This record gives sequence, structure tokens and C-alpha cells, in this order.
Amino acid sequence: MSLFLPKLSCKKDIDDVIKGVAEKVVVLRFGRDEDSVCLQLDEILSKTAHDLSNMASIYIVDVDKAPIYTRYFDISYIPSTVFFFNGQHMKVDYGSPDHTKFVGSFKTKQDFMDLIEVIYRGAMRGKMIVQSPIDPQNIPKYDLLYHGI
Repeated sequence: MSLFLPKLSCKKDIDDVIKGVAEKVVVLRFGRDEDSVCLQLDEILSKTAHDLSNMASIYIVDVDKAPIYTRYFDISYIPSTVFFFNGQHMKVDYGSPDHTKFVGSFKTKQDFMDLIEVIYRGAMRGKMIVQSPIDPQNIPKYDLLYHGI
């Protein structure tokens, strides 16, 4: 499914998108094309991309081609989804210790669409962190390991 979403293959491409997309949420899905959970997430992202085109731009990033961002966001589980708005990293309180990224796949298209809407509306009001609208039962639980802390 990731064939339908634009891919960013190097740090410069990622930087250009983060800095260049204005007044929209930039969604970066970090993962690998051959991973089954990434493919499941890509299906949700591609099916919602058109409906969310007024609020979001969605991109696929291969973790092996962007190691600097993989390390920066401490992406130890894939897929991990990171959000930006007007060049600023948007954080989301999922009820877990990590507010910097969503780890795993969304259970439904509606969960993803609701999250993008909350991030977009919060960002338009100047917020840098928003509360997740997703039911806590629909958020995958991982034991996140923080390296170098």
C-alpha cells in the first residue's frame, strides 16, 4: 500500500518537507516496506490521505535510509509515526511515557483521522502538545527503552 504514498529517501528530503509544508500536519511514517505492521498502517494512511488532504500531508520514511532521524526520535519499534506542523514537532499525550511518536499501527481509519484533526486544531491554536482522542484500548502498548538516558 505504501506505493500510493510519497516516499522520502534522505535527510534533505525530510528536512525540506518538514520546513516546506505550511498550515498542514506533516505525518512521517518510519518503518520498512516489507514489514507486515507497516503495511497495515500504510493501508490506513493511504485510504485516509485524500480525506485529510486539507489538514495533512502523509509521507513514508524507510528507517534504514534516514538513520539520523531514526536515532533522533529513538525509533526502536516500527512503525513509528511522527507529526509536525509549520516546522515544529507536535507531541501527543497518548497516556504513555513517550509523547514524541505513535508506535505501532492505528486500529481503525477513524482513530487516525480523529488524531490528525486534534493535532491540526491544536496546532492552529498554537499548542505544541495535544491530548490523544484515541481510546486507550486502541493504543498499542510497548515497553519503550530509552537509550543513553
